[in-house]
Amino acid sequence: MVDITHKITTLREATAIAVVRTSSEETIQAIRENNVPKGNVFEMAKAAGLLGVKKTPELLPDCHPLPIEYTGIDYEINGLEIQISVTVKTIYKTGVEVEAMHGASIVALTMYDMLKPIDKNVEIGTIRLQNKKGGKSSFKVNSEGLNAQIVVCSDTISKGQGEDKAGKAIASKLKEQGIESEIIIIPDEAEEIRSALKNAGTDMVIFTGGTGVGPRDVTPETIEPLLDLKLKGVEEQMRNYGQQRMPYAMLSRSVAGIMNGKVVLALPGSTKGAAECMDAIFPHVLHVFKVIEGKRHD
Repeated sequence: MVDITHKITTLREATAIAVVRTSSEETIQAIRENNVPKGNVFEMAKAAGLLGVKKTPELLPDCHPLPIEYTGIDYEINGLEIQISVTVKTIYKTGVEVEAMHGASIVALTMYDMLKPIDKNVEIGTIRLQNKKGGKSSFKVNSEGLNAQIVVCSDTISKGQGEDKAGKAIASKLKEQGIESEIIIIPDEAEEIRSALKNAGTDMVIFTGGTGVGPRDVTPETIEPLLDLKLKGVEEQMRNYGQQRMPYAMLSRSVAGIMNGKVVLALPGSTKGAAECMDAIFPHVLHVFKVIEGKRHD
């Protein structure tokens, strides 16, 4: 089963279509007038489809169990064909395309089973995904041309007594987004932090280290007075994402804001903490550059 623990939760929606073909107008008439011997075709098939959606992960080995928060099943009769539409919604980390398609398949099979006593030539036609929403595919962000400077704040590493891992992890995450970056290493000194921020000539400045509550953790209080505005929602997202994975994340004082059109982030110094903060907000935080330009959210 694919690991989705790094993904963020968003509204996911998918609609699947299936087609059942009958061979005569008499069959369609029997359905309309509820004269099929096995019962009400539409209602029975709908009940089966609801169960099919819910039981999808029980039958498909690599499908994640997830909360189904809405299922809608609709029918449309076109001549001798019945088009089945199944829409599924959830707020979760992965999509519901398979659930919608499985539901449509079960609806179609149920209709076939109920109609075969009166129509030996019933067929199940195309079963396909009509559309889906949610996740990264619905919130695409253009990172073309953006660059970043990563500032590692560490007394130990700046003295050559340790290896930088957090900065490299951030650089790797940026590379996945197509963003070029450079790493500089400075001690946990307020003046060094201010200088690095003021002299950065990049679109983003990402600090790692000094966001805890130790006596040498001065990054947040050094950066915040220099910001034109804070991105409080981004800060909340980083802490919330981390808190869901380990309890000590509540002690982090990660910072996000804008200064002179630059996005400024201050992330934890631990490699895992920095990587999780990146997962929490990228690529969606890059949308801020469009907003800075005065463009609409949509």
